[in-house]
Amino acid sequence: MNPTHHPRGLPRRALSAAIVALPALWLGARAQAPTARRATPTQTEGPFYPVALPADSDNDLLRNGTLTYAAAEPTWVDGTVTDLDGRPLAGALVEIWQCDAQGHYHHPGDGDRADRAFQGFGKVAVDAQGRYRFRTIRPVAYSGRTAHIHVKVKLGTRELLTTQLYVAGAPGNARDFLWRSMSEEARAALTVPFEKGADGWKASFPISVQA
Repeated sequence: MNPTHHPRGLPRRALSAAIVALPALWLGARAQAPTARRATPTQTEGPFYPVALPADSDNDLLRNGTLTYAAAEPTWVDGTVTDLDGRPLAGALVEIWQCDAQGHYHHPGDGDRADRAFQGFGKVAVDAQGRYRFRTIRPVAYSGRTAHIHVKVKLGTRELLTTQLYVAGAPGNARDFLWRSMSEEARAALTVPFEKGADGWKASFPISVQA
């Protein structure tokens, strides 16, 4: 018998290479499996969620009906909504609300003093890839709070998440009681860069929720 061949005709060198490759192939398949994600941290809703949703509640907060808001820095906020396995959350609805450039909300608790041209609240359904996008203003600080945008995610009748989005590097962050109370990990998840682009500021906020 030829000493360089296996009795069944498979060369020993090829057989050894195949045996070595099997764990690598198995590990490679495992590496491609969805990676569990941490849920986006929750935060308080705050006192200024709309008492009644405005007639114009689309994803463009710079236009309220026929009015156009030009008193602040235009900003695109986008991202994805996925479950904890990284799958797009089909059917999810994302809501945001925030104060105008003078720090006022469309809410009776704030005297309903927000500029009428600023929509102040918007909602949008995610697409097939879980993506959402809003046109709004770069958030501003007001008495007692650093700059932030409120965010809520709903799926049907269920509310999956209420949180707040913060501006990386904002000088008021370290003085804000809610931002300070978070762990380093939670701050990293909720505090994102706002970068200047040709058509305004841009920020991306990925969201992961337990569906």
